[in-house]
Amino acid sequence: TKPHTVAETLILPACHSVTCEGSQSNLQCGENTVIVVSWANYGRRDKTTCPDGPLHLLSASADSPFTCIHRCNWQNSCTVEAPSLVDPCHGTYEYLEVFFTCQVKISPWLQFDSMNSSSDEGQVIVVSWAYYGRRDTTTCSDGRPVSQIQNVNCFWPGSMDYVTTSCNGKNSCTVEAKSSEDPCYGIYKYLEVFYTCKGK
Repeated sequence: TKPHTVAETLILPACHSVTCEGSQSNLQCGENTVIVVSWANYGRRDKTTCPDGPLHLLSASADSPFTCIHRCNWQNSCTVEAPSLVDPCHGTYEYLEVFFTCQVKISPWLQFDSMNSSSDEGQVIVVSWAYYGRRDTTTCSDGRPVSQIQNVNCFWPGSMDYVTTSCNGKNSCTVEAKSSEDPCYGIYKYLEVFYTCKGK
């Protein structure tokens, strides 16, 4: 199959969002750019952030990073919540902290297809995010029956390891949207990758 050419990704300065327990925040990027979450923590790390509640523990966290990443990545905006029902610090007033960047959106690659990505001479690829599965009903949907695109919560957990192992630190690499990995049977999947080109 013919590989898709990928343009170098533009990364804007990192953004920092804090949401106090029981509240919501909106992560927002500019026009034609999308969210890529680099780190997230729900809990408490200091006394000064969101101080309007009990501060019993200063070093506690819940497993929040993956929740934020899978729901917000590759969206232009995303609402996140610091749920009061989640209590990793046992009575301490917690908050959700998120670091993210805004990157230019690049095209995904179809199931059974492959992509060839490369950096300029003297630079290497650094993958910031990869996702194999399906997150919406529109991407890679042409000619597909509804039954093959309706599951939008399809994700292969090995996506990031697969792409970073194949591409990180190299000037060019080829990765395949692997038909051998099937996180959701019968669903037509695609591989999404965000990467930057950095000097050696």
